[in-house]
Amino acid sequence: MSDHQNLLAEQRRALILDEVRRRGGVRVNELTRRLSVSDMTVRRDLDVLARQGMVEKVHGGAVPVAEASSHEPGFEAKSSLEPGAKESIARAAAALVAPGSAIALSGGTTTFALAHHLLDVPELTVVTNSVRVADVFHAARRTAPGGVAPLAGGQHGAAATVVLTGGVRTPSDSLVGPVADQAIRSLHFDMLFLGVHGISAEAGLSTPNLAEAETNRHFVRSARRVVVVADHTKWGTVGLSSFAALAEVDALVTDAGLPAPARAEIAEQLPELVVAGDEPESAPGG
Repeated sequence: MSDHQNLLAEQRRALILDEVRRRGGVRVNELTRRLSVSDMTVRRDLDVLARQGMVEKVHGGAVPVAEASSHEPGFEAKSSLEPGAKESIARAAAALVAPGSAIALSGGTTTFALAHHLLDVPELTVVTNSVRVADVFHAARRTAPGGVAPLAGGQHGAAATVVLTGGVRTPSDSLVGPVADQAIRSLHFDMLFLGVHGISAEAGLSTPNLAEAETNRHFVRSARRVVVVADHTKWGTVGLSSFAALAEVDALVTDAGLPAPARAEIAEQLPELVVAGDEPESAPGG
């Protein structure tokens, strides 16, 4: 049996998506030969990718979605994409956080998932421009007895101190603009967890929102360690505005759907690549 036949469905779909983006389109019969699976399996995979808005189905195959680089989906729309991958990434990223740290979380659905796992880390100071992320911590404080956050194993520790920047709200419920930028510029973080619209070797980190790009630049400049949290579908995606080069990133936390060639390319350029569910990998010399 070939290696492709042993691929998990998510890994197989990631390979299909990579082919679509790289070649500008694929045919079903080409994918059946390359992946050594049935025509029906390929068509089911294309149906799933089409429902997620990742490809557009055409007669006999699929092509990339014709989406403007300035298009920004809303929070709810993004929440429905790759929920399992985001949950795995969140668990792996939370393990990087030490008690008592000062951390920043940018906007996004992956950082939103991460916030839930950080409730177990005591005495954090959390700065965020995400209304949704701030709500996670505030809800935990309201439901905890005496304002003390519950920890794993039935223990309790001091609830996180949460700082929500001001600013103008984006479709993804992030606060951006001069007010947010000024607040972030005056602070310093041990670690920044950054959600992204897209990540690529050429364009680095990007977003379709110009104001969010500027706010993210300030986040990156204010952090001693920059950790990008992004599922495998973000690799190869490029938004309207780049805000950081890969050289400015210390670690990427992603999921097992990332194809091997992409893992190798990322590991060559970043000091640390963490694939959720795998042991952390380090680039040569990292």
